[in-house]
Amino acid sequence: MTTVVPTSEEDAALSVVRFASELAWPMPVLRYFPSSPPNPYYLFSFFVVIVNGSVLCFVFPILVGQVTEPQVSRLCMEAQEFIVMGKWLELASLMITSAELIFSKRTAQGDRMPLILPAQYECVNKFCYFLIADIESIFTIICNLVTKTENTDEAMEIVKFITAKIVQQPNEKPAVRLKILINLYNLLETPYCQFYVYMKVLTLAVDGKVTEYIIPSFKKIDSFLKDWKIGIPEQRELFLIISNILKENKGMSKDAFKFLTNYLATFLGEDVHVLSEAKEVAARAIVEFVRIPDIFQCDFLDLPAVGQLEKDEKYAPLYQLLKIFLTERLDAYIDYYAANSTLLKNYGLVHEECITKMRLVSLVDLSSDGSCQIPYELIRDTLQINDDEVELWVVKAITSKLIDCKMDQMNQVIVVSHPSDRVFDQHEWHALRTKLGSWRGNIANVISTIQANKITEDGSQTAQGLVVR
Repeated sequence: MTTVVPTSEEDAALSVVRFASELAWPMPVLRYFPSSPPNPYYLFSFFVVIVNGSVLCFVFPILVGQVTEPQVSRLCMEAQEFIVMGKWLELASLMITSAELIFSKRTAQGDRMPLILPAQYECVNKFCYFLIADIESIFTIICNLVTKTENTDEAMEIVKFITAKIVQQPNEKPAVRLKILINLYNLLETPYCQFYVYMKVLTLAVDGKVTEYIIPSFKKIDSFLKDWKIGIPEQRELFLIISNILKENKGMSKDAFKFLTNYLATFLGEDVHVLSEAKEVAARAIVEFVRIPDIFQCDFLDLPAVGQLEKDEKYAPLYQLLKIFLTERLDAYIDYYAANSTLLKNYGLVHEECITKMRLVSLVDLSSDGSCQIPYELIRDTLQINDDEVELWVVKAITSKLIDCKMDQMNQVIVVSHPSDRVFDQHEWHALRTKLGSWRGNIANVISTIQANKITEDGSQTAQGLVVR
């Protein structure tokens, strides 16, 4: 249920100040009582006990200092002055201070506890109901202040202030806080402000452990980037946090690897000093590539962020492992493992899983040699398997969409109809570009021929018409 803030004829922001202040201060509880309590006022503490399925609430008065109605009036007057003077940042600060106090109370949607109290204390029930009601409407009006100002710098300051308060306690009703930030994002028109809020959304989702709410938005990142027009450093920060989020979610390792690759690709053309910042992430990307069982191809060898590891004292063995998985066959991996078994264990790589992946890519390598037929015997020796396992591994490669072939059991060969490339680097891109250019030229020639024939045919029909006349 959403709280309906009564606005009457006054400004919505002023109504929120009044409403939030009354909820944040103890005065509203007291003034609901039939008779005015004497000064100093009493604040009531609730002690709840469940007996035989019934919720019993005991109310204990706690003596507090004098809290008067002018406290709320003073806040409303300040808010009125800010509205008249157009001081929207100050107004946002004033409004969110009271609204923030409500967060510490029972405000989770649907989290309402029926209180068994005497009839004369029904007012307390009403007050508690408001305390635990949905506060999205309050923060929606607070967030709407960013649309009041025409100064983009002031709007950004308001955004920073609101987001700082919202993400301050991520473990306290994180889903509600996340929704407030998303509402704020949708009110913004400045691209960088949108990016800033989105990054706060990601941070809150991670810290509050509610990443499932924001993962669907990752499919629109390319579109977001076009709108935001952010720089390379911001893109790196974005790609890395998204990759980390996806890595922690089961079944999304391939998507996490994709954003990790996007991160590394942003270092093209950077100097040695900047490239060094990507060393650890590049090493992590290599480990992920080897570990993920259904990723067999990548363009890491062309990325400077990864290439720098080849001569790095710490990460050179990892780079060597990457080259084996991308360019060599199973026997090279066996030799590598004999000398670096401890290294693989330290990175959490399982030898048996690496063997499986290397057998599949080795079979792909055989199909890319240019020969249309591969003997069973060659497959057996290359994959280091038994004779009766050859067809099993061929089927695995087909189902993994690594090769397109048919098995000729009579002649003990597989017939490859479409070879695959293990590495798709600049050479492959150039070859593809040349092929596409050739196809484009052929299609253009066909279209020209069709148009020429149509003109000739139309001319012949016109001439026949003249003869008939």
